[in-house]
Amino acid sequence: MQAKSTNKRPLVIGAIALAVAAAVVIGGLATRHFQAQQLKEAAAERAVPTVSLVAMKDMAGAPMELPARIEAWSRAPIYARVSGYLKSWRVDIGAPVKAGQVLATIETPDLDQDLRQAQAQLAVARSNLALAESTARRWQSLVAQNAVSKQEADEKQGDYIAKQSSVAALQASVERQQALKRYTQLSAPFDGVVTARNTDVGALVNAGSGGAAGSELFVVSDLRRLRVYVQVPQRQVAQIHPGSLARVSVPERPGVTYQARVQSLAQAINAGSGTMLVQLAVENPKAELVPGAFATVAFEQAASAGNAVAIPPGALIMGRNGAQVAVLDAANKVRIRKVTIARDFGNVIELGEGVTKADRIIDSPPDGLADGDVVKLAKR
Repeated sequence: MQAKSTNKRPLVIGAIALAVAAAVVIGGLATRHFQAQQLKEAAAERAVPTVSLVAMKDMAGAPMELPARIEAWSRAPIYARVSGYLKSWRVDIGAPVKAGQVLATIETPDLDQDLRQAQAQLAVARSNLALAESTARRWQSLVAQNAVSKQEADEKQGDYIAKQSSVAALQASVERQQALKRYTQLSAPFDGVVTARNTDVGALVNAGSGGAAGSELFVVSDLRRLRVYVQVPQRQVAQIHPGSLARVSVPERPGVTYQARVQSLAQAINAGSGTMLVQLAVENPKAELVPGAFATVAFEQAASAGNAVAIPPGALIMGRNGAQVAVLDAANKVRIRKVTIARDFGNVIELGEGVTKADRIIDSPPDGLADGDVVKLAKR
């Protein structure tokens, strides 16, 4: 009896070991299946991109800001009218001048000699004229006495008339030289400031230039009032009219603005830039603004409409199809829409057409996002 019990013990132990092995195998397979299912679910979850939406910004009160350049209201480059040597100059750059004030004096030895020569020739011509006049009168009296022929008297009269014309020509030459002589003094054409001096004492001055082609001796600018030129995009041109107000600011004076008023519009769109040139006028009583400076113009009456859509630059998709944005529909599916850019403020872009404030626009859409893709919203 005891022997039979001993023979069955190995079988029981083997059955138990087999059951344990089977349990281990089944547990491992179950664990692997569960982990595979978890990985599959995680992969499926990661396959659906998570996106966030753009927080709409109100642009109703934002003015239209555009780069501009400032020019003097009146700018006169002063060239020499006569050739010579600069004898002296009386004003330097930055000096205020009055209309008619002498800026410099030019020595003109050649012109002086030409003037003296013309005056001498005029004196000789006048003497000849006086002789021709007396001769013509004398021969006219001899004709009345039949002492000479009428033909000879007419010749003397013609000589007298010719001498008159010669005197008139020489008189005009003298007056011309005298007029040129008055240009030896360079004067300011209007009240302003000397903004350039490109000559010095002893410099050779040629008529019509400042000693070199295209240069000038002085530049006088009227800085009491300035012109501001700005290129306005075609989309905003309809909002700008003569008399519209704007604020001008310059980088060297942060926080300070100057009121300007629209003077005129070019009434033509530049085909290259799609903009229209607009001229404004700004008063400059303290001379804080300078010509040639770059500025920013903010048009007060060109604020955005209340329904304007403003998005961050990252929400914009730029490609061969132009500017686009990704919008979520009710089923959280992506819809790619073409839009137009109305204004670019750098950190904010105002859209003109394509979307409304009711649309859900995706911020920083992932690469490869296509129309119809399903996405999920990030938890806030």
